[in-house]
Amino acid sequence: MSPAKKPATETAAGGRTATGTQPGADAQPAPDSQGVRSVQRAVEILSLLSEERPVISIREIVEATGLAKTTVIRLVQTLEQNGLLWAAPNGYLPGPGLWRWAHLARSSWELPPETRKHMRDLGARRRETVNLYMLRDIYRVCVAQQESPQPLRHVVHVGDELPLWAGASSKALLRDAPDSLLRRVALSSPYGEGHVKRLREWIDEAAHRGWAVSHGEREDGLSAVAVPVLGRSGTVVAALSLSGPTVRFPDDVVEQYAADLRQVAAEMSERGFDHPLSPAR
Repeated sequence: MSPAKKPATETAAGGRTATGTQPGADAQPAPDSQGVRSVQRAVEILSLLSEERPVISIREIVEATGLAKTTVIRLVQTLEQNGLLWAAPNGYLPGPGLWRWAHLARSSWELPPETRKHMRDLGARRRETVNLYMLRDIYRVCVAQQESPQPLRHVVHVGDELPLWAGASSKALLRDAPDSLLRRVALSSPYGEGHVKRLREWIDEAAHRGWAVSHGEREDGLSAVAVPVLGRSGTVVAALSLSGPTVRFPDDVVEQYAADLRQVAAEMSERGFDHPLSPAR
């Protein structure tokens, strides 16, 4: 439940935020892969920047990536020339080009005002973190959040990708998932392919009662309640959840949260939930 982040490829809650290259020898790639390798390395460098580390030095990049200093300098210079990094006295910070992309991403991905208001109101009533997740391959992506006002709270950052093999939101999201996806999700879990049976039991139980709950399945001391959000075709396109410390999620409170979540999700579904990650219609 700590908001502190792990390195660039990991998040505080065990998910991922970017795919970097493997650190190691700075060997010359084959000609047909040089461009891809350079892009991967550039993305890895940009992924080192965060709210906790808004400025990064050449030395820190070399240590984090394992790349040769000459390669790092060349990549940083290219990123700076394209406005993606900005030179500062103590290193490099995000450049104005990233601001333009961030503005475009926000306008493309931002939820409708009514949906954001519902999430704010729900968070204010229940004083727990409200998250909206969508499916992406074998992960669930946090696309919106209303953070709890309480000092002890669950923190997931918008854009974080979390595993699907556990958690209330996963059970809601996977309601319409084919067996092939469940098998891939199970194989990505610590339990292997045999986890498919448990996944199916969780999903069926959540579908029967209309909501899902989890207590410490992925992170000790963390609980969540989640409900599906339906698209125009009636299939699940998102999961809306309340999450926080298990001590604040006794059975009677869980049922209250579930009722509140179902009402908000129904209103979102009635308006026709739309998002770039939504399945093709």
